[in-house]
Amino acid sequence: MRKLIVQQWVTVDNIAAEEDGGLSFVSGEPFSEKTDPAFRASVMGFIDSVDTMVLGANTYAQSKDYWPHAEEQGEYGEKLNNLTKFVASSKLDEAPWGGFPAATVTRDPVATVRELKEQGGRDIWLWGSLKLMHSLLGAGVVDEVRMMVCPVSRGTGTRVFADRHEMKLVEATGFDNGLALVRYEIGK
Repeated sequence: MRKLIVQQWVTVDNIAAEEDGGLSFVSGEPFSEKTDPAFRASVMGFIDSVDTMVLGANTYAQSKDYWPHAEEQGEYGEKLNNLTKFVASSKLDEAPWGGFPAATVTRDPVATVRELKEQGGRDIWLWGSLKLMHSLLGAGVVDEVRMMVCPVSRGTGTRVFADRHEMKLVEATGFDNGLALVRYEIGK
């Protein structure tokens, strides 16, 4: 069965969005020639392990005008743009993605994720989308949380976890660029 893997960029103090919703703390340049080769390999390995992306409406709105035209993102951007996409929204009727296939809008993301997990294919990636992540965690459909920990703290903002969750460490890897990848399986 496919897994739903949440990926969040976070600060060392568990902030995934600053008070203004921004992500100015994100670092690491995973897609340039200056990138730490081990970090780049990790990022590319992850995108090669998924074939479907799920986004919340806000993350979709922040991404749809950049990513389909982000030629500077190279192979990573090409792979990201070609993923099958679903956008959880109660307001959108369509979700275009530049010249790439449009995302499918779902009004019931929990049911959609459950259906996707039963289908064949690679794993499913929940990209950002904190409100959606909390909803899917509450419904018990998240299998793994993948945190890209940036070497900064913010003190205030939106935290990754608002509730209690039992987790099992799968991986903790530090990179020369100061980032750390920490992966946890979610207890069920």
